[in-house]
Amino acid sequence: MAKILNAKYMAKCIGCYSCMLACARTIRRSFSLSKSAIKIHTAGGLQSRFLADICRGCIEPACARACHTGALLPRNGGGVKFIPDKCIGCQDCVEACIVKTINFDHESNKPLICIQCGTCTRFCPHQVITMEVSGNEI
Repeated sequence: MAKILNAKYMAKCIGCYSCMLACARTIRRSFSLSKSAIKIHTAGGLQSRFLADICRGCIEPACARACHTGALLPRNGGGVKFIPDKCIGCQDCVEACIVKTINFDHESNKPLICIQCGTCTRFCPHQVITMEVSGNEI
């Protein structure tokens, strides 16, 4: 059964960015936080908690529907499979994402798409982000 990311333990997040670095390093072969498909940030203010912008693993992903080249394909259980060679950099997926978690990498001319691989979960020192069996449609 397919699993998708869940960030329901954000109160435990210390803002170490290990998840973001793991994503960028493993998927994009980069040491830049800007190349991560997951974004950790504060809600604002001095005493603020951390928030995670992550793909919610939609069962019927709007980003895949918006992709006219077949670079994004719906994944069984939620989320998408990304085929970079088919991507033309049109950014339609960025605009279509209903939770606005797709960013665009202007260097590679490709979107930064979460592929629900779980790499970020393995590097989180406090198990803030987890992989769970999908079941909720967004």
